[in-house]
Amino acid sequence: MRNLDITTLRSFAAVAETGGVTRAAGFLHLTQSAVSMQLKRLEETLGLELLDRSGRTIALTSAGEQLLVYAKRMVALNDEVIVRLTDQAFVGQIRLGVPHDIVYPAIPRVLKQFNAAFPRVQVHLISCYTKALKEDFGKGECDLILTTETFVDAGGETLCVKPLCWLGAPNGSAWRQRPLKLAFGRHCTFRPRVIERLDKAGIDWDVIVETDSDRTIEATVSADLAINTMIEGTEPPHLERIDHGGHLPDLPAQMINLYGATTSKNVVHDALADLLRRSFGAEEQTKLRAV
Repeated sequence: MRNLDITTLRSFAAVAETGGVTRAAGFLHLTQSAVSMQLKRLEETLGLELLDRSGRTIALTSAGEQLLVYAKRMVALNDEVIVRLTDQAFVGQIRLGVPHDIVYPAIPRVLKQFNAAFPRVQVHLISCYTKALKEDFGKGECDLILTTETFVDAGGETLCVKPLCWLGAPNGSAWRQRPLKLAFGRHCTFRPRVIERLDKAGIDWDVIVETDSDRTIEATVSADLAINTMIEGTEPPHLERIDHGGHLPDLPAQMINLYGATTSKNVVHDALADLLRRSFGAEEQTKLRAV
């Protein structure tokens, strides 16, 4: 009798679910060569070709599709046994990527709740802009990521849709000046749409701060030297929404999307995904129920 190895089945399932060896290696914290060797060993054990490598992307053969069903069940059963029989089950690290501007106020609450449930699992929080986070996720360097976008790519789910709002200093007057002075992040995804709305409204503008530092932007805006835009509900306490009475254009809505949670991986991963869903989706669901 031949015995299947759980490690090789886990690698096979990861490659099938992520669509490639590179990304699977990132999720499994292994090298690409290690994952490739495990796949080869699994095929040799079964005497079957499980992956169709003839195209640009890896696809499953008929035998591979059949094995995937069993592999998921066997890996899940293995993990369940570990969970039930040893207190070492929930030890390790999970990598979460979040754009700078939506870290507060939701993420500290999520981290606190997660730590209470899984005190021996470290959440490695990576705070960056959406484009870089999606690139890292594509390389398997993040397990879960949140993004702020006007669309959602395949494999993602939209947690909520929120409007952008104009932010300035408390009791500030920078929003009245022309040209309108703006402070933006260098990689801010909101910027092109904000500028488009200003141009459409015929409002002259000038970007006086362009930086990678959110602190620099907040300091400039709180000094009433410029204004900025953020997703409603994420503004820091030392800035306030501008009551412009229609003198500034309305701003478009942004989606907060979650990637990496559409496929169940393990108890820890799924628990963090659920906390993110509840934290970012709760307010939106409340609005929908009210309607």
